[in-house]
Amino acid sequence: MDDENLCVVSLGSGLGEGHDGQMSLHLLKLCVGADSLDDHRDWIAQTLERKRRAGLPEEQLHTTRMVPKQREALLKGGSLYWVIKGSIQGRQKLIDIRPFKDDEGINRCHLVMEPVLIATRPQPRRPFQGWRYLKASDVPADLSEMAGDDVQAMEPAMRQELIELGLL
Repeated sequence: MDDENLCVVSLGSGLGEGHDGQMSLHLLKLCVGADSLDDHRDWIAQTLERKRRAGLPEEQLHTTRMVPKQREALLKGGSLYWVIKGSIQGRQKLIDIRPFKDDEGINRCHLVMEPVLIATRPQPRRPFQGWRYLKASDVPADLSEMAGDDVQAMEPAMRQELIELGLL
């Protein structure tokens, strides 16, 4: 993974309504290079630490070529949902979307996210390129909304098995 895809795990809420009471729009993205939510969380922590030591702003960025056209809707409580190993497993709240041109003159954008990774109920997804919009009605529940804090402490494989058995 590169330095702009790092995060921390939490069990927060925040699905559905945005700041103005309207339904939020979200993004869906493959998390290439991470084997688990914990792996992605560790990567985020390492990247933020490198930025801190280098005197750079300690913000988590993900660079993408396509700039989302629905910026306002995404920033009204939207999140970036991460697909890890074939299923949505976590999300991060979107803070900003910053279009820019790279050194070769290609339009790109930075998706700026809170560096907190919120665990979600796993939801299977097939591979795709780039990112996709995800409607609030299609997002998986945060684990904190499904059960208590004990769910977060479980080994991911055990948590997945309990979900598949319908016990979570």
